[in-house]
Amino acid sequence: MTLYADLQVTRGSFALSVDLTVEPGEVVALLGPNGAGKTTALRAIAGLLALDGGRIALDTSVWDEPPRIFRTPDRRPIGVVFQDYLLFNHLSCLENVAFGLRARGVEKQTARAEAARWLETVGLSEYARTRPRALSGGQAQRVALARALATDPELLLLDEPLAALDASTTLHVRAELGQHLRRFEGRTLLVTHDPLDAMVLADRLVIIENGQVVQEGKPTEVAHRPRTNYVAQLVGLNLYRGTAAGTTVTLADNATITLAEPATGPVHVAFPPTAVSLYTTAPSGSPRNTWPAVVTGIEQHAHTVRVRLNASPTGPADLLADITPAAVADLHLTPGQTLQTTLKATEVHTYPV
Repeated sequence: MTLYADLQVTRGSFALSVDLTVEPGEVVALLGPNGAGKTTALRAIAGLLALDGGRIALDTSVWDEPPRIFRTPDRRPIGVVFQDYLLFNHLSCLENVAFGLRARGVEKQTARAEAARWLETVGLSEYARTRPRALSGGQAQRVALARALATDPELLLLDEPLAALDASTTLHVRAELGQHLRRFEGRTLLVTHDPLDAMVLADRLVIIENGQVVQEGKPTEVAHRPRTNYVAQLVGLNLYRGTAAGTTVTLADNATITLAEPATGPVHVAFPPTAVSLYTTAPSGSPRNTWPAVVTGIEQHAHTVRVRLNASPTGPADLLADITPAAVADLHLTPGQTLQTTLKATEVHTYPV
């Protein structure tokens, strides 16, 4: 059974218009910047927000189809893991996991036995009598996941499930969550703004901006062929649009980029920041893409430094380069400084607009 969601919601000046499908055993990640409509979409599917138009259905079972049909959350076969987990602090972990079953009328001992089984599944049997306030962030996340899965949902909704964790915990918990999701036979919708969560956990990405789907596909496809500036920033690529004629692409501002392989017509041009090199003086030889550029920003990114540059009018206006901290020292890098930039034509990829 496929989950189909045609989400039409209007709130003030904001309009959400998104089509989603999730297949059995599939994990779909819904990504987008703040205010894109991710939470609105999740709330509508969960039944916490009624549609203004469209339809939500699991195969032939309709959950929401205004104005005739609306199933409340308790009448939808869903499990939800919220960003802050929302565990009941006055209940033990066992009672938290059993809560959904009890709410559905399952007898107390049966619900507790099933809750105990799920705590064992997520590796927290010894915390059955523990209250949530005594748990670490990673442990609380696993209890929330067990509570969501204990009711055997057809659809699992994950709302920024790793956002409340510190960086040292996230890597381990992300791997654990991935294992649980691979075993889950239902449908999973993951709402996140973290590209790494999406790339690691999801089978398919759906990216929304301003309430509209702007791109969807497998993680590798989206990572290699971004179609908007937001998506390019998400996956760490420089992205431009222009018109190709042979090995030259002319951008909207008449700047040009030289390609290693010829192309024709309207294209996207993408390349990684690592393909851009920086020099204080013009490099020797004759690199095919060399532009003077002004440093507009410097940011630390893990073990590299990301430099933002403006190479207009001869080159791209917004250009990202990744260099080492040692290179920063060698270049005496400061905002406003003019450098020479080169781009390896062999690392430039084009694809149709």
